[in-house]
Amino acid sequence: MYDVVIIGGGPGGYAAALYAHNFGLNVALVEKERVGGTCLLRGCIPAKTWLKTAEVYSTVKKASEFGVNTGDSSIDWPAALDRKNKVVDGLVKGLSGLLKARGVDVVDGIGRLADGGVEVVGTGGETQRLEAGNVIVATGSKPRAIPGYDFDGDKIVSSRDALDWSERPQRVAIVGAGAIGCEFASLLGDAGSEVHLFEMLDQVVPGAEPEAAKTLTRELKKKGVKVRTGVGVGPAEVHGNRVVVPFDGDYVEVDKVLVAVGRAPVTDDVGLEKTSAVVERGFVHVDAETMMTAEPGVYAVGDIVAGSPQLAHAGFAEGIAAITHIATGETAPVDYRAIPLVVYTHPELASVGLTEAAAREAGYDVEVHDHGMRGVGRAIIQGEVGGLVKIVNEVDGPILGATVVGPGAGEIIHELMYAVAWEALPSEAAAFIHAHPTVSEAIGETLLSASGRSLH
Repeated sequence: MYDVVIIGGGPGGYAAALYAHNFGLNVALVEKERVGGTCLLRGCIPAKTWLKTAEVYSTVKKASEFGVNTGDSSIDWPAALDRKNKVVDGLVKGLSGLLKARGVDVVDGIGRLADGGVEVVGTGGETQRLEAGNVIVATGSKPRAIPGYDFDGDKIVSSRDALDWSERPQRVAIVGAGAIGCEFASLLGDAGSEVHLFEMLDQVVPGAEPEAAKTLTRELKKKGVKVRTGVGVGPAEVHGNRVVVPFDGDYVEVDKVLVAVGRAPVTDDVGLEKTSAVVERGFVHVDAETMMTAEPGVYAVGDIVAGSPQLAHAGFAEGIAAITHIATGETAPVDYRAIPLVVYTHPELASVGLTEAAAREAGYDVEVHDHGMRGVGRAIIQGEVGGLVKIVNEVDGPILGATVVGPGAGEIIHELMYAVAWEALPSEAAAFIHAHPTVSEAIGETLLSASGRSLH
C-alpha cells in the first residue's frame, strides 16, 4: 500500500515524487518511458541545448567584430546532435539516481486509475495493481496537429521530431509563432537555414507585450527569418522531397514543415472518466488550493490542469502543492501571477505577471515605463542591444507585471518575479542598486522612471 502513486514521470510527477520524502511518504512513480517527461526528453532541455549550439555558432561567425579571427566556421550537425543526446542522457541518469536515493519506486508501464489505486500495464503486456491512498495524475501533453498537416515524422513534423533531425534542413516552414515556433526559428536562422515563420494572430508570441513582440520580430528578421503574422496557411502539399505551403494566394516551397501550434493534454486513457473528476476538452479541473480533483484522493498536476500555463516550473510547484496537501492537509497554492515565462530565442524574451493589456482588462488604472538596451553598457559590450525592459504598475500602487527582451532575459526576469509576487512599489524596488556594467541595469533604470525620478 503506497501513500501516493503518481502516473507520469515528467516535471510535475517527478517533483511530487521527490518532494514527498520531506514527509516520509511511501511513493511509486509509474512511467512508460524514461523519467523526465517531455521537458527533459524531447522539450525544454534538448531544445535549449540546440539553441546554445546555434548561439555559439552565431557568436563565432561575428568574432571578427570583437577583434578575434576564427576563419571559416560551420556546425557539425551530427556532433551537435550527439551532444544534445549526452546532455539529456546525463540528466535522466541523475534524476533516476535521485529518485532511487529518495526511496521512490519507479514502475515501468502505463498507469490507469483503478478502484483504490492504479493498474499498470507493463511493456510486455503484464499487469500489476498498485494500491494507493492517493493518486496524482501527471500525464503531460503532446504536440497539437492541425488539418492538412498530419505528422509523418519526416516532411511534416512536431518539435519532438525536429529535435532529432540528423542534418540541418535547408528550408523550413514553421506554423505557429509561440514560444516553440520562435525558438526553432531563432536557432535555425542562426544555423543558416531558410526559415518561414507563420502566425495567424497579429504578432509573434501571442499575448506578449506588443513592444516585446516587435523587438523579437526585428531580431528574427535580422537572422533572415521571414516572419508573416496575421496569416493562415492552407493544407500542405507534399511532392517528393519538397513541401508546398500555401498562404494568402501565395506559397513557399520547403524541405520540412514544423507545426508548433501548442500542446494538447494527454488524459484520454487514464481512467478519469470513471471518477468524479471534471474533464473539459482533455483538461482536468482541480481545486487551485490543493490540486485535488472532484474525486477525493485523486490529484492532477502539470500540463493537464485546466488553466495551468503548461510550463515545467509550474508543474514543479503544482506537484509540491499536491504533496503538501496529501501529507499535511494544509495548502501551498501556486502563485500563478508570479510564474515567469521565458522564450529562449536569441535574444531571449521573458515576462512575469500581467501585461499592460491584461492589467487594463482586469480593471487596473496603470502606468507603464520602458527602457531600451541601446544605452546599456554591458549590452553594447556584448554586441546585443536589441532589447528592452517594460514595467507595468498600478498608478500609485505596486508592480503588476514586467517584460524583458535581451541577453540573459530568462535569468534577470527573476528579480521582477519577486517584485510582482511581493507587490512591491516601484519606489521600493528602485531603492536597490544594480551592479555596473550589467544588463540588469536596464531594470534599475526602468524602476527609477516608474518611481518618478529617472536617471539617464
